[in-house]
This record gives sequence, C-alpha cells and structure tokens, in this order.
Amino acid sequence: MSRYTITVTSDDLADPDATIGYDAPLRTFFLQAFPDESGDDLALWLGTSDREFETIDALHMAAFSRGYSFMPLPEDVALLLAADFAAETPAP
Repeated sequence: MSRYTITVTSDDLADPDATIGYDAPLRTFFLQAFPDESGDDLALWLGTSDREFETIDALHMAAFSRGYSFMPLPEDVALLLAADFAAETPAP
C-alpha cells in the first residue's frame, strides 16, 4: 500500500496532511482527510472497498461530490501513484 501526503480542501478549510494512495490488495485508490481531534475518525475516507476507485479521476469525482477537492494533484505524487498502480496491475 502506498501513502502520500497531499492537501485536501473543502470550502474554507484545508487539510495539508491528507493521505492519498493505492491499496493493492483492494485494487483501489484511497483518500483520507480531516481527522477529528482524537485522530480516530475521518470526515473523508474513500476507497475502502474492492475496486472502488480504479482511477484517480473516479476518486476525485467522489471527493468532489462530497464537497472536497485535491486537484491539482502534485506532479510528483501523480507520477508515484501511476507507478504504484502499474506495478500492481497484472500484465495481459
């Protein structure tokens, strides 16, 4: 599982310590942001089911539909996520 720190925004709020990554066993991209004060609950946690988000675009649309955004994704993170996905995707 890969994990990278990005900034997720929502209206006037920002979480500069949000996490995006690729979960190989679940074959999905995931996004976690806006923890509560205890750090146990997250306001946003996407990508917890098998093949839930097979593309970054699908993940972004799901976040956007809930009032959150993480675009533009930093170029280095986008390249690392693409490499993570490619490394875990079986060749035909």
